[in-house]
Amino acid sequence: MKSLAIAALISSTLIAPLPVFAQEKTEFNVCWSIYAGWMPWGYLADSGIMDKWAEKYGISVEITQINDYVESINQYTAGQYDGCTMTNMDALSIPAAGGVDTTALIIGDYSNGNDGLVLKDGGDLASIAGQSVNLVELSVSHYFLARALESVGLSERDITVVNTSDADMVSIYGTPDVTAVATWNPMLSEILASGEGELVYDSAEIPGEILDLMVVNTEVLAANPDFGKALVGAWFEVLALMQSDTPEGTAALEAMAAAAGTDLEGYQEQLAATELFYTPADLIAFANDEDLAETTQFVTEFLFEKGILGQGAPSAEFVGVSFPGGATYGDQANLKLRFDTSVVQMAADGAL
Repeated sequence: MKSLAIAALISSTLIAPLPVFAQEKTEFNVCWSIYAGWMPWGYLADSGIMDKWAEKYGISVEITQINDYVESINQYTAGQYDGCTMTNMDALSIPAAGGVDTTALIIGDYSNGNDGLVLKDGGDLASIAGQSVNLVELSVSHYFLARALESVGLSERDITVVNTSDADMVSIYGTPDVTAVATWNPMLSEILASGEGELVYDSAEIPGEILDLMVVNTEVLAANPDFGKALVGAWFEVLALMQSDTPEGTAALEAMAAAAGTDLEGYQEQLAATELFYTPADLIAFANDEDLAETTQFVTEFLFEKGILGQGAPSAEFVGVSFPGGATYGDQANLKLRFDTSVVQMAADGAL
């Protein structure tokens, strides 16, 4: 049960990732895992939209779904993929802390209810004291749980964390020993649909803190800017389709719903709890807000407190982070996570 936590810690503290040298190439690989806000990546691959944009720039982009979220990040960190979907916290704690210079190419959304804490026997949030909580340890769910506990004057000392793969979350919820889970959609919706349990806290309580990203290796992007252009162009084409109120848009949503293990109504409910940035302008406005830097500091301090920034991290500012406009947080000599909207700006300008 501890395998995911160990894998994450190994990636971020013990094993140096395979070196990725800046070089021009024409074949790229990105990976993603199941989450409401990331379902468009699967549709990009299946619909041919990704192929269309890749061909425009004379490249190929292979999109691979990986069922285990933490494993997808570990594989990206090891250099097996050029890009990967992950949250802001996990980008900081695994690839960035592990020395992989990473660019947040697309801030897809923030969770506005898609992450939740469920108590099987009901009660209020404070009644979680003394219980075991199943979650993906050291992931954003761990951070989310800490924020939930803090809201009622509790801490992690008052509960027991049980590390559980996201791929197993729904199945283990039905076992007698499990009394509380912290997870994200679509697993959260499936658990709540069982009719057993009470949602006592969700990410709508901390809007803008859990960001869902497509990150890419900074050196690969610098050597191959067309790679970033193809990803951004394809992404916003699909998001426009999702909002188009056309038969094609409905068909796209239905395909994403089926891939998420639900129907159209169920997927639309999940999207309602996802603050997607449907246009380049919306994404840029969010990225330029000073709250992004404040959130990053808050998250980084949590990671340092938990010892997730690496054994040698002397402070929460160990990993440097840069933001649009030139602002930075942390060690500028160790910039490893970059929020860069330059390619999205090209999409906003119609220059892709």
